Amino acid sequence: MAKINFGGETETVITRKEFPLAKARKVLKNETIAIIGYGVQGPAQALNLKDNGFNVIIGQSSAFKTDWNRAIKDGWKPGKTLFEIDEAVRRATIIQFLVSDAAQRKVWPVIKENLKEGDALYFSHGFSIVYKEQTGVIPPKNVDVILVAPKGSGLNVRRNFLSGAGINSSFAVFQDYTGRAEERTKALGIGIGSGYLFPTTFQNEVYSDLTGERGVLMGALAGMMHAQYDVLRKNGHSPSEAFNETVEELTQSLIRLVDENGMDWMYANCSVTAQHGALKWRPIFYKANLPVFDKLYKSVKTGQETREVIRDCGGANYQQFLAKKLAELHDSEMWKAGAAARSLRPAEQVKAKAKGKTGTSGRGAN
Repeated sequence: MAKINFGGETETVITRKEFPLAKARKVLKNETIAIIGYGVQGPAQALNLKDNGFNVIIGQSSAFKTDWNRAIKDGWKPGKTLFEIDEAVRRATIIQFLVSDAAQRKVWPVIKENLKEGDALYFSHGFSIVYKEQTGVIPPKNVDVILVAPKGSGLNVRRNFLSGAGINSSFAVFQDYTGRAEERTKALGIGIGSGYLFPTTFQNEVYSDLTGERGVLMGALAGMMHAQYDVLRKNGHSPSEAFNETVEELTQSLIRLVDENGMDWMYANCSVTAQHGALKWRPIFYKANLPVFDKLYKSVKTGQETREVIRDCGGANYQQFLAKKLAELHDSEMWKAGAAARSLRPAEQVKAKAKGKTGTSGRGAN
């Protein structure tokens, strides 16, 4: 295990060097892994495990034709490697519970009824276990309860696997019945293609994940982009100029420098004028946003966010609601300008990105 200094605090991470794929295969050589749910994380994790040589089957309700047919399209065979959920659980020794968070409370009785002593119940999000009062997901004492949470969408879990890069994941053990829970967890983390694994707890994973998604990763990012775009537009800037200065330069240039070598590296490779302005306004944005993030974290910790997810996402009209909200984004002036900007990119760049498209999108298991 590698000891890495993260910002002054030393943490232990598991790399492919310490826990190679060959070791993972040995640990899980007698296991059958059932991927329950073929919607968001399911396809990526299932295909990666299969490609890495593990024994994988799919558990998916045939009533959900879109996901059932996607599984068939990806090569899973009904009656051989594709089953109804109850049958898949009975056949497996590791059950990867990857239906959406809102759906887990509905599917749980079927999972629980078919679990066997010594099985491993695997999650990619701490939601159902941590908020058990809301979800009713309380595992029996005679199974392992484990977590591997990729830090990215199902789409990128698959893309990064195909490119050889991998994606970092957190891992945790909630309940160790067999004495093998941690070893199983690490093997599964390597098996799904993680570049490295860092330890957490179910509670810390779900608190940080829900905060991140609602904050910087998705909610805050989209909200701040929209605000800046609107200010530029109302001050007479064209849609193309407003979009390029808000989104295109970030996604096509600056964020790549941050990824490459950190925020200071990005600052160092921008003009003196940009550096000066950014250094001035960074603490102003920090001060303005800190109360919002405190409020967000409190909403996560108290269970308010999960109550809303369970209430809304499990509703009969959620897909119509989602389609309406995504259409509002898609049809907004800013993202129409974005579509036009993307259409101007060199054909070689578009082809390179298209080559990586596989599986389904969606971050986490929720």
